[in-house]
Amino acid sequence: MSHEVTLITGDGVGPELAHAARKCVDATGVQINWDVQEAGLKVMERTGTPLPDGVMESIGRTGCALKAPITTPVGKGFRSINVYLRQQLGLFACVRPCKHYPGVRSFFADRAVDLVIVRENTEDLYAGVEFQAGKPETAELVDYINRVATDRKINTAGDETGVSIKPISVSGTERIVRYAFEYAQDNGRKKVTAVHKANIMKYSDGLFLATARKVAEEFAHSGIEFEDRIVDNMCMQLVQKPELYDVLVLPNLYGDIVSDLAAGLVGGLGVAPGMNVGPDGAVFEATHGSAPKYEGQNKVNPTALILSGMLMLRYLEQREAADRLEAAVAAVIAEGKDVTYDMKPHRDDPTAVGTRQMAEAICRKLEAGV
Repeated sequence: MSHEVTLITGDGVGPELAHAARKCVDATGVQINWDVQEAGLKVMERTGTPLPDGVMESIGRTGCALKAPITTPVGKGFRSINVYLRQQLGLFACVRPCKHYPGVRSFFADRAVDLVIVRENTEDLYAGVEFQAGKPETAELVDYINRVATDRKINTAGDETGVSIKPISVSGTERIVRYAFEYAQDNGRKKVTAVHKANIMKYSDGLFLATARKVAEEFAHSGIEFEDRIVDNMCMQLVQKPELYDVLVLPNLYGDIVSDLAAGLVGGLGVAPGMNVGPDGAVFEATHGSAPKYEGQNKVNPTALILSGMLMLRYLEQREAADRLEAAVAAVIAEGKDVTYDMKPHRDDPTAVGTRQMAEAICRKLEAGV
């Protein structure tokens, strides 16, 4: 059986990483019909947009995309290409596994860190409902809030105050928490932890927590444990004893912050894959940027995008192939020979290999049945 997949090559180091990830996915033997699409700054120079209609049409057709890093133009166009994709495609869940692989340098290498961050993608402060200081409508909003507020008020003037709205809904929370439990069930996970600041933000984060608890009742007999943590305490707990945690489910802003913290525990964004999932499709991507200063140098670590390809294979129900790909990546990292400069004990190690060579080493492991 073959699968239709959109491959977005991105820009900066994106095309090199896309080639490496495609090579490794193909080496598993799974039949992929790749629809290659370009996006980013160079495309914008030719077409006037960093995200041509053809990209969205392709993803709409395939329902699955592997996306290399894309540079968002500064000062014009999209606020964020990644956010635009998530919103337009209804990708409500951002999933970022953060797992330590032996051989990756980390202060937590002896702690068996294996976390999954499930972040709600559509609500919270990242919904983008903002009001700029000095605008008449902002002053009007501040006046209205102060008229109707029964407790706290905004104590600064409308002409000097910016306002961001933090919407959290029952339906959005139900959807993301239910997804976290279903992910835990499907992947043999033992615990879901809801992360919040309900002790302070009682009507937004309080709603998130109360709804999460109700959803957890639906899974009371699943064998999956449920608990909650206040977000600042959660950050401390992750640094002190990350091995106690499994799947974390969070509103948008906290999820963004905690997922980077968790990536730091396991070696950084270079080994952190990601996926954004919705009811009609999914986009798989590395969580780091496009690093334009390294463009064309065959230097950047391809692990994050290759592991994102592994997540894609699982999504396509090719679990055996996904497991083989992950094992091959882990074996190359553990050997420490055919790895990029950032994965060597010293970053100026002359034995470091390039992006292409590391991908080829992973393919050799796959061919050898490792």
